[in-house]
Amino acid sequence: MNLIHTRKSLVVAVAIAWAACVGAETIPGKPDRYFNDYAGVVDPKVAAGLNEEMAQFERSNNCQIVAAIYNRMDSGSDIADYAQRIAESWGVGQKGKNNGLVIFVFIQDRKSYISVGYGLEGKIPDITAKRLIEREMTPLFKQGKFTQGMSQTVRAIMLAARGEYKGVGSTQGESGAKVAVLFGVVVFIVMVMGILRFLTSGSNGFGRACGYAAVGGWLSSPSSGSRSSGSGFSGGGGSFGGGGAGGSW
Repeated sequence: MNLIHTRKSLVVAVAIAWAACVGAETIPGKPDRYFNDYAGVVDPKVAAGLNEEMAQFERSNNCQIVAAIYNRMDSGSDIADYAQRIAESWGVGQKGKNNGLVIFVFIQDRKSYISVGYGLEGKIPDITAKRLIEREMTPLFKQGKFTQGMSQTVRAIMLAARGEYKGVGSTQGESGAKVAVLFGVVVFIVMVMGILRFLTSGSNGFGRACGYAAVGGWLSSPSSGSRSSGSGFSGGGGSFGGGGAGGSW
């Protein structure tokens, strides 16, 4: 009887402690944009462009992707539980389809989490969400490059939601052979550039013309147009069941 009583007391104590942690937390209000940088770590122009890209993604794919960057967690509970409660309260994704996803970043805690709605778990299972954080976000966040890290992560998530996000294409053992091939390609390019430099530096007008024609295509690149930043977010009543993954840097 004493053992049973002790176990019951322990369960009650744990439940009370958990309730106290959850009760002390604050669930942030639903944002009015897709990309929300409350910590001020992302370049405003880039943030505005990403917001419009995420709005256009909903228009073309019906999926809602939202990003929220905060200074710190306002909860004593686990980040996965906290992120799920926030995403659920915001209703990201369409009701019935539950095709929403939220990227959470807490700067002072150095933690991040991707919450995935039921309807997107087929294309973005937990392992893919973890891979997105480890490959696209964490390496850049460690360098303090939050603008680049968020840009890469948001765009990679869009690819994953379309079923287009791919792995590295090799095992760890195969990567050594790829490095050797890459080295050979680099050597070849250096040799070609040396020949072109010789042609363009001579006094022969024909040689200079040939050299300039060869390198002209390499140096040209398309310019990106400006984007509107006026699109607003409105939740559609989507539901979350705990799918996703987190990371730290």
